[in-house]
Amino acid sequence: MMSARAHRPRRSALLLPFAVASIALAGCASVTPIGQLLDNPSRYDGKTVRIEGEVRNSAGGLGLGAYQVRDETGTMTVVSETGGPPRAGAKIGVKGRFDALITLGSRSLAVLREESRDVNR
Repeated sequence: MMSARAHRPRRSALLLPFAVASIALAGCASVTPIGQLLDNPSRYDGKTVRIEGEVRNSAGGLGLGAYQVRDETGTMTVVSETGGPPRAGAKIGVKGRFDALITLGSRSLAVLREESRDVNR
């Protein structure tokens, strides 16, 4: 005869879906507005960030690419060393390393070195 305990799911089995969901959400980087990156470049220099927006200008060849992403706060150049650029007009999310190249007065020149992207968000 089986005990009632044998039919009861283990507590750890019940918690597993919650643990998986928590890990998945923790892995999703929050989106940083482009204007915030450009307004405070020293704060983000060398850090991994995520931006979202629309692809504007793009150019590429030989597996390399560069393109601009624009959100409602600004425009940033993204450099891809692993593939060509997405098409202009595509909605995109990009995760990468922010590099503040130079700041002259109130203007900053910076790029995002692409690590991963999601097109058609």
